[in-house]
Amino acid sequence: MDSLISAAARALSAGDALGALKRVALRDDAPALALRGIAMAQLGDLARAKALLRNAARAFGPKEAVARARCVVAEAEIALALRDLGGRERELGAARAILEAQGDRLNAAYARYIQVRRLLLIGRLDEAERMLADFDPGPFPPLWRAAYELVIAGIAMRRIRTEAARDALARATKASRQAGIRALMTEVESACRILDAPAARLIANGEERLLMLDEVEALLASRTLVVDACRNAVRDRGAVISLAKRPVLFALARALSEAWPEDAPRKALLARAFGAKFADESHRARLRVEIARLRRILRMVAEVNATQRGFVLTPRRARKAVVLAWPVEDEHAAVLALLADGESWSSSALAIALGKSQRTVQRALDSLAEGGKVQWFGRGRARRWVTSSIPGFTAPLLLPTPLAID
Repeated sequence: MDSLISAAARALSAGDALGALKRVALRDDAPALALRGIAMAQLGDLARAKALLRNAARAFGPKEAVARARCVVAEAEIALALRDLGGRERELGAARAILEAQGDRLNAAYARYIQVRRLLLIGRLDEAERMLADFDPGPFPPLWRAAYELVIAGIAMRRIRTEAARDALARATKASRQAGIRALMTEVESACRILDAPAARLIANGEERLLMLDEVEALLASRTLVVDACRNAVRDRGAVISLAKRPVLFALARALSEAWPEDAPRKALLARAFGAKFADESHRARLRVEIARLRRILRMVAEVNATQRGFVLTPRRARKAVVLAWPVEDEHAAVLALLADGESWSSSALAIALGKSQRTVQRALDSLAEGGKVQWFGRGRARRWVTSSIPGFTAPLLLPTPLAID
């Protein structure tokens, strides 16, 4: 490696992208292409960076497997930033294996970090934790330790473990300051702000208030029956009953919980569950059928009893019933929650993260665009979506698994 390449590499490791470009901007050999690609990524021109790194991988010869693997890892990181979630997973895994076999522990660790970041983004927390189970960040530089702690914090947030998230962010803050890279410190600061932002909204006894993540954690651990509108589930301490694929039953459960401790009128239940403005006997018969189904599903945590004017929810073990909802509620709240991270997303990436079809996500995006809540740029497969400013809407702290958005 010549002196200019070495100097450019040192500049990039210190976050000085312009200093690196001054040394290699006019060169087209493989190492220079790779360094130019990383520099362009640091400067924010991700599309150009991706192209340069792909060209660099092709330019390296067959005997330079490690260099090619490093290019694949760098390209994968850019793909993650572009929210290209359907990218080259197998190639990244193969690149990581090559780096580990050749003793490049630093870049192999970073490849693992990128894989975990992707799993975290699409809600596959169990797989992400398994990949980190035997990983020790201690021997690595501060940059890598900060990245590791950001992932740990992200998992803890989505597991709703506030203390673990704060501890990880404290370690990430310390490591980012040791690294001295402004962009990294900004990312850690952003994660800290997310943790301190409202995570959900509590609806109980006819009143509403915003909750921080630690308050959500305390609520879920308390003796309270929680109808979770963030995940479409009913929770009673350790018990979780998913109604994500039963929207009518969830609508009834939410209406009954919002009315607790009073009963919910039949007319209100018909409107919430079926959108019926004028109920006839067929609607009332269907309501009885759906209430019977809900009663059977919730039998371990609550009773659903008929009253003179409707139905009432009676928790079995819990002291009360409440509803946990998004800070800002919308028909397509799950899409907005993902877009709230400030990055530009493709509809295909959103579909992967939400576990839905791309056409379903596209309909949601079109609806949000008509309401002025999201914007798009680019054409065809290059089209990306970003959210407009939505006061009070935080990043997807409560999105640990794909959600139904229909």
